[in-house]
Amino acid sequence: MGRIFETRKHTMFARWDRMAKLFTRVGKDIAIAVRAGGPSPDSNPALKRVLQNARAANMPKDKIDNAIKRASGPDMTNYETVVYEGYAPHGIAVLVETATDNVTRTVANVRSVFKSYGGNFGATGSVSFLFNRMGVFRLRPEGLPDLEELELELIDHGLEELGEGQSDKGEKQIIIRCAFPSFGQLATAIEARGIIPVSAESEYIATNPTELPEDKAKDVLKLVDQMEQDEDVQRVFHNLA
Repeated sequence: MGRIFETRKHTMFARWDRMAKLFTRVGKDIAIAVRAGGPSPDSNPALKRVLQNARAANMPKDKIDNAIKRASGPDMTNYETVVYEGYAPHGIAVLVETATDNVTRTVANVRSVFKSYGGNFGATGSVSFLFNRMGVFRLRPEGLPDLEELELELIDHGLEELGEGQSDKGEKQIIIRCAFPSFGQLATAIEARGIIPVSAESEYIATNPTELPEDKAKDVLKLVDQMEQDEDVQRVFHNLA
């Protein structure tokens, strides 16, 4: 087991109305999962995972139930997941994951943020080759079995990396990663061992993170922070070390 490298944490949940944005994001994840596989988590693994993330984010049960009802009803919003690509200042690659009911609006907003903050909006494929899409599980270290033993057990279920990391609050976490096609298999193996992850999501992991001096890094994080404030944006990934 080693320390897993993570790109620099930024500020979305610290600077502005963090819980409202987080709940909006999870609500869209619920809607997308329900539309794809139905409203029962027992028969919809994607929804089961999203609900787990919602509870870990302290989303109230009534908000979770209402999100499922809305997504199951006749007036549900059909969100489309679209990933946009581009460069922040100083050549930092950026992937913008969105969930939108109006692609025209979303692409205009994303393009505007890139332009306003010194970046460049890119075509599909312009930076995605610099990232690997992976399943990422974050675990509380308390109560876990021996990590070397756990690592050996989970390798047969798709585990590629196991190491230490930190939450947004600086709390120690154990992070497990797998290739995205192995996500479901590894999730089942983790659950079978009685382990409940803090979160389980797909993430775009930079293959070769780029170091920048602090003043230039701030330019990048300003763009990332502004991008994350858009209501259609779910998450922003970058390769700033």
